[in-house]
Amino acid sequence: MAEPLLRVDSLRLDIDDHDSSRSVLLDVGFDVRPNEVMGLVGESGSGKTMTALTIMRLLPPAARASEGRITFKGEDLLSLPESAMRQVRGSKIAMIFQNPRAALNPLMRAGDQVARALMLHRGLTAPEARRQAVELLRHAGISDAESRARAYPHQLSGGMAQRVLIAMMLACRPALLIADEPTTGLDVTIQAQIFDLIKEIQAETGASLLLITHDLGVVSEVCQRVAVLYAGQIMEQAPVAELFHHPSHPYTERLLGSILRVDQVAELDTSRAIAFASIDYDNPGCRFANRCPYVLDACWVRRPEPRWLAEDHVVFCHLRNEAGT
Repeated sequence: MAEPLLRVDSLRLDIDDHDSSRSVLLDVGFDVRPNEVMGLVGESGSGKTMTALTIMRLLPPAARASEGRITFKGEDLLSLPESAMRQVRGSKIAMIFQNPRAALNPLMRAGDQVARALMLHRGLTAPEARRQAVELLRHAGISDAESRARAYPHQLSGGMAQRVLIAMMLACRPALLIADEPTTGLDVTIQAQIFDLIKEIQAETGASLLLITHDLGVVSEVCQRVAVLYAGQIMEQAPVAELFHHPSHPYTERLLGSILRVDQVAELDTSRAIAFASIDYDNPGCRFANRCPYVLDACWVRRPEPRWLAEDHVVFCHLRNEAGT
């Protein structure tokens, strides 16, 4: 098995609020292998974006990674000085954000922003960078690239702005691309085009991709492996086909059961319905306990030990540990 390109190990992220502190990520661990598309899934508020921002070291002032390691090509990103981390961002690890217009500089034309990335990360002169910026915009699927290069972000559609970010990523040639809900707010047709473009570029460049999403349909089509995140804790991790056919954590089962299919009639199973309750961040055990239909006494006391069901399939669940399956 190839050595991971990125490894997140026992990560804990605390948010300080006046005299209190809350661990929004706790014991989070997964890896991304070379030339792999790895999915990180979970409902809104599960900590997916905070995980990505921790990897990029773009956290708000109140947030701090208090435990764990994040290694990229064997180098611990959390211990790097900021000057060294700036060399990693963009050139080695790039990120596509949920809101592309917010990620772009509103005062710079689209082409100039791509050209700036070329000058910073590849050392091109300004005239050469501007020429290549137009080519990269065209490669990112923007028609009439010369004209669009002169547009400001507010003059671009959401899909067009996302393509500009992808062009900037192409300019940097990163080894790892993090895509955080890259099609949020886009219509279905544009979503498909953006995902096709990301897959095409990933295959073309050999970069690895960490895809953050709540859309399990996208995961089934794009990813090789997937980690399921709930309330800042990893519940299960497996190859995509294995997870879809043999989900082992109660949360994963319910998450997959929420998918609507055109070939099936939806049936509401109230016998195992998830209780409506707020996330229990203070529970020292499994944070899904207060919503789990199979909760055990141990779920309130301690974090479940990992149970390996196959070489690449691990679940954190006291129910599975006691049942031995």
